[in-house]
Amino acid sequence: MANKENKRILVIRLSALGDVAMTIPAIYSVAKTYPQHRFYVLTMAFCAKLFIHVPENITLCPVKDRKAVLESIKGLKFDAVADLHNVMRSWKIDLRYLLRGVRVAMLDKKRSERHAITHQHKYTERKFTARYFDVFRRLGLPCEPQFDGLFDKKPTLPLQLTKPENEHWIGIAPFARYKNKTYPASQMQEVIALLNQTENVRVFLFGGRGEEKATLELWTKELVNVRCIAGSLQLHEELALMAWLDVMVSMDSANMHLASLAGVRVVSIWGGTAPACGFLGWQQQEGDALLTHCDCQPCTIAGADECAKDDYHCMTTLTPSQVVDKLMNVIRTNDKK
Repeated sequence: MANKENKRILVIRLSALGDVAMTIPAIYSVAKTYPQHRFYVLTMAFCAKLFIHVPENITLCPVKDRKAVLESIKGLKFDAVADLHNVMRSWKIDLRYLLRGVRVAMLDKKRSERHAITHQHKYTERKFTARYFDVFRRLGLPCEPQFDGLFDKKPTLPLQLTKPENEHWIGIAPFARYKNKTYPASQMQEVIALLNQTENVRVFLFGGRGEEKATLELWTKELVNVRCIAGSLQLHEELALMAWLDVMVSMDSANMHLASLAGVRVVSIWGGTAPACGFLGWQQQEGDALLTHCDCQPCTIAGADECAKDDYHCMTTLTPSQVVDKLMNVIRTNDKK
């Protein structure tokens, strides 16, 4: 397919936000490598907002209603389908085009290897960010990474913020969907308090609206160098702010992948999951992943609310001082560049 002109490729990744973020380096790279082809990206409308500064040969097909996915591509004909999701919702689309003789390549989720990771703890999965490139390769569209971030230059800061030259900005996204992926609140508050006392450091707390926003506003009370921006920014504004950070702290969550798209180094905290599961952010360093290497870790691929030992040992034994020390080490390393 690579040498043929003007092909139309459907790319499917419907959700979730962090998973869609992981596909962007591969999608942008293949589009830049093959400017003669047009790539149609089928994704949920809220995820489509991630696609900033897209190559000219990418067309977004945002889905507003999960029950009407096919309506978003109604009337369009494709020469190939890259299924970067590989779930029942995308299988229906795959089958539709397979029956029409269209070539389809699907993400290999390696489900048997996943079982080995959580039961034997001896296997390391290939990063999902790399596996997305594999899907395009199987369609005859091999390419090298051509993605360093969503922004070619520093974007305009939101909220009329300005960054003093001698100040270091740290972003913290303390929430995750599951309890065994979330650093304990009391320990995270201690991390924030320690950073608040650190000279030339300003902290921004990221989160959602509602309960998360209320929690973070409570945490920032009387902390002069900490600001809660949860619920205050649109997605593109959050990404713009992330691009100005010196380092980001996140769980194994969507915010790790958003910061990766913004080109920011991330210190990630891992509990029930581990980088071996394949979800480390784009161009992030294994050495920046904080985990305690418990004998039961990882116990899950995507996260869970339960802990087999009932004490969440993998999270509670990671001390706030260890997190702060790692952050300051990253900042010192960045300053030397």
